[in-house]
Order: sequence, then C-alpha cells, then structure tokens
Amino acid sequence: MQHAKNNDIPVLLIEKEKFFKGDAYLPELKFYNISWIVLAGFLWKIPPSLIQNFKGRIINIHPALLPQYGGKGMYGRAVHEAVLKNKDPQSGITIHYVDEQYDHGDTIVQATCPVLKEDTPESLAAKIHDLEYAHFAPTIEKLILKNN
Repeated sequence: MQHAKNNDIPVLLIEKEKFFKGDAYLPELKFYNISWIVLAGFLWKIPPSLIQNFKGRIINIHPALLPQYGGKGMYGRAVHEAVLKNKDPQSGITIHYVDEQYDHGDTIVQATCPVLKEDTPESLAAKIHDLEYAHFAPTIEKLILKNN
C-alpha cells in the first residue's frame, strides 16, 4: 500500500461483508473505470453480480492443471500434496477466466513442469511459482492489449 501511495495508485481494501452482502464494490470499480479484474491468491468466490458485470474480464491463476485439483479448498499446499499423492508425472498452472464456479472458467493458458519422485510439496510449489512468474504477467498483458 505504501508503494501505491508513493506512486499515486488508488487502493481499494475489500471488506468481506460488503463484498458478499453489499454491492460487490461495483460502484467503486465503475468510478475508477476498471475494465479487468486479475486474481492471484484470492480465495473468495466472486459474487454473481461482479461476474455478470465483468464477463470475460476476470482472470484467475490456479497452481494445477485444471480441471484436476480445482474447487473449494484446493489451493496452495493442498494442491501440491494431492498431485504428489496421485504420483502425477506433471503439474503446472492454469490461467483461466472466472465464472460462477470455483476454478471452472475457460482456460486461457496452461504451462507444465515435471513432477519428480524426489519432489516435496515445497519443491513442487517452487516449480509452480516459477511458472506463475514466467506466464501470468505476459498472459494478462496479451489479453488486455488484444481486447481493449
């Protein structure tokens, strides 16, 4: 937040009750002329009104190859433990559009990495983070440039 303040970037803190029981911050998003919503590590389900108002313009990143290992409760270490438990030969990331269901929207990009016998949840998480860093920002940039 200090970085944003130092660079004249507006900040909006999301309060859970207003997000779910109020207007989902639609007036604020419209006021600032927000056209895209990008989620990374955001674990709350997006309210239907927000999805309807930003159809095809809400993007999420998931630390697995969807449709496997998606849905409520499948994030972080739980995903990597499930991949290792099932002895999958590969894992990866999925960048996808958000719809009314957890980790369900249309896939934009998937990137993979091998899962080795010696991998742990921590080592697999490090591989997944490398994929996220390499692919998320460029994918967002391409989508916004293509669709604006």
